[in-house]
Amino acid sequence: MLIYWANDVYRLGWGDKTVLKFFPDSFYKALNIPFRLAEGMSLHFVFMWLFAINGLLYVLFLIFSGEWKLIVPNKRSLKESWQVILHDLHIRKDPPPHKKYNAAQRIAYTAVIFMGLGSLLTGIAIFKPVQFHTLCAMLGGYEWARIEHFTLTILFTLFFLVHIMQVALAGWNNFRGMVAGFEVEPPPAP
Repeated sequence: MLIYWANDVYRLGWGDKTVLKFFPDSFYKALNIPFRLAEGMSLHFVFMWLFAINGLLYVLFLIFSGEWKLIVPNKRSLKESWQVILHDLHIRKDPPPHKKYNAAQRIAYTAVIFMGLGSLLTGIAIFKPVQFHTLCAMLGGYEWARIEHFTLTILFTLFFLVHIMQVALAGWNNFRGMVAGFEVEPPPAP
């Protein structure tokens, strides 16, 4: 928010007509966030390194453990993901095929890896557009790289919200398993 507020340019509309501004002035006033671009960028880079290193370690884990076979979508994933969505919306009663990850999870988790790479590349392009002019040009120029970076941020936010909602609907044990890294099994009956 500190970075975006410094140059609040994104909106939905055409010409001088604005249909939707992402954050109206009342939003900034309610949060009472002063213009602190340098502080926002510093925090952004700290978390960028944490997410980039975490993402790299995760991809290496997937490769070396063989878990990538469970997470990369296959030729049936697109069809099966619709079955998952229809089941989750209570439109379809039959549960979709499910292994460790269902088809929708496979597509979403793989997409997040590519979104992370895209965020890293677009972030580098807009942070140092002169030094990385070739990368910036490959992304469509500075303005396009900036739009792509912002779009990826919105997609990450949507992924996060849907993910949290799905985990909450799956129950407490599932949430606890995500935080702890393992599910707690109830003790066997005596």
